[in-house]
This record gives sequence, C-alpha cells and structure tokens, in this order.
Amino acid sequence: MTDAPARPVLQLRVVVEATDYDAAVAFYRDTLGLPEYLAFAEGGDERVVILDAGRATLEIANPAHKRAIDRIEAGGAESPHIRLAFEVEDAAGMTRRLEGVGARVIAEPVVTPWQSLNSRLDAPAGVQVTLFQELLESGERAVLDGFATDEERDATPS
Repeated sequence: MTDAPARPVLQLRVVVEATDYDAAVAFYRDTLGLPEYLAFAEGGDERVVILDAGRATLEIANPAHKRAIDRIEAGGAESPHIRLAFEVEDAAGMTRRLEGVGARVIAEPVVTPWQSLNSRLDAPAGVQVTLFQELLESGERAVLDGFATDEERDATPS
C-alpha cells in the first residue's frame, strides 16, 4: 500500500451552470474581478470559463452552525445548501458595486462575532454569495472565544 501524497487535492473548483452565461461572466469576471484562468468552447453554443478566485477552502457546517451564520450574517434569511463566499478588501464597497449590476442584496454588511464584515447577495446563475472582509489577522481572530480546531476541542477536558 502506498502512502497518499502529502497534499492529494491541488484545487477546489466549483462548477455553476448559468442559463444567462454572458450575464454571469460579466458579474463574476468583470464586476467582482475574478481573473479569467482558462476558457473553452467545443463548438456551437457550448462555452465555459474558469475564473481564478485565489485560495479556495471548503467550509463544512452542520445545520445548527448554518442557521447561526444565516442569523448573524443575513438576519435569519435561510441560505441554500451550497453558498459561495468571497473574501474581498472592501465588503461594503463591493456590495454596492455588485448591487449596481443587478445582484439583489439579501443582507447589508454586518460585523460578525468572528470580526469580519459580511454581506449576503443573490447573484447570477441562482447562486447566493457572501462577501466578507477580515477585520482582524488570523492570529488575532484565533484567540477569540469560540475559535478552536476540532483537535483542540477534543483534547479539552469537559
């Protein structure tokens, strides 16, 4: 049996089907500012563009945490099973910019208990989007109440 590579997954790619392809590309590439990484067209009207969203993470939340995030970030408006979250430098400004090109603001920017400024929008292609701006460095945030890895929680006596 061979050992698995130290880092077996090299990229997370979220694939979104967009009925209005041009509007979705204009929104995510041109307005949100995700640079085009690759584009393909096999012929006919078939097209795909792959946009570079920087570093990707996969956030897995249990239902209770999802409800808590919806309450904090969006005043209780329920998010779908999958939601995209983009870290930006100016959450309030980007919220206005995306709203200006047709995104519907679900929740205005709000400071969360984990010290980020988050807003929630309905975006093209039926995708719900969170914009977040970190207000603290990761080391500063890590010492806040409620922040610990699963391993740290498991090691803490009850």
